[in-house]
Amino acid sequence: MMKREQQPRESEAVSIQWFPGHMTRTKRQMEKCIRLVDAVAEIVDARVPVSSRNPVLHKLTQGKPRVILMNKSDMADPEETKRWLQCYRAQGTPAIAVDCRSGRGLNGFIPLVREVLRDRIAAWEQKGMVGRTIRVMVVGIPNVGKSSLINKLCRGGKADVADRPGVTRENRWFTIGKGFELLDTPGVLWPKFEDPIVGEHLAFTGAVKDEVVDTERLACRLLEALVPLYPQAVCERYRLEPSFLAEKRGDELLEAIGKNRGMLMAGGVINTERAAAAVLDEFRSARLGRITLEKAEG
Repeated sequence: MMKREQQPRESEAVSIQWFPGHMTRTKRQMEKCIRLVDAVAEIVDARVPVSSRNPVLHKLTQGKPRVILMNKSDMADPEETKRWLQCYRAQGTPAIAVDCRSGRGLNGFIPLVREVLRDRIAAWEQKGMVGRTIRVMVVGIPNVGKSSLINKLCRGGKADVADRPGVTRENRWFTIGKGFELLDTPGVLWPKFEDPIVGEHLAFTGAVKDEVVDTERLACRLLEALVPLYPQAVCERYRLEPSFLAEKRGDELLEAIGKNRGMLMAGGVINTERAAAAVLDEFRSARLGRITLEKAEG
């Protein structure tokens, strides 16, 4: 059983809805291609394992055997990642922690797929189809690391990679070894976030473009989420006293950070826009530390 940790928030949640037109086209492409693959590799963000799982994907993939790759685990709290892996496995879904940029953990990917397809591979071999090519569809939300996975695994061709959502726009096949092919798909969000905290968490990690959100307000909300979970990290990074964090709103924290960093404009006014950009960037790059915003039960 899994959950997104509910934390008290001082200010109103940021309302985020972002569903570009190409995502409707992507859904149609996936529905057409799912019959061509043997399994699905779902990549999730280890920092927000609940929010980064698109509930639409289960229907789109029509019950195909699935493995989960907890990407960006190098940025996530290692103890929480262990708990999440235990949860997935308890539910019967093979899962591993990986870092698709460096390649850490990816040597376990092909064995994991073979594990989930063990009975099917045995049936193929009984029919004389020894060495039959295994085809896997790679799915996930925007900017979660699908193309980075492809680039680390494939021997020919490269997938487009950028640290922003919405780079891959079409389905493409890649050979990653003898008898193994991956189908790269564009990232898909869902039309409406029923829980506003899900939208916030996706915006915190960069799965939603900054251009469609109020980044100052978003940074305030991120600070309000971090303080109860990782107060020491916030204090150390931004030179704040632990006693200062008590009952402070996000805007007060952001102003204190801007002041401590010397982010001042004419007349001594704190440049909270610069402070917000710094907070979001330092969370996304793990300079704040290895952080998981969503906890596993148990």
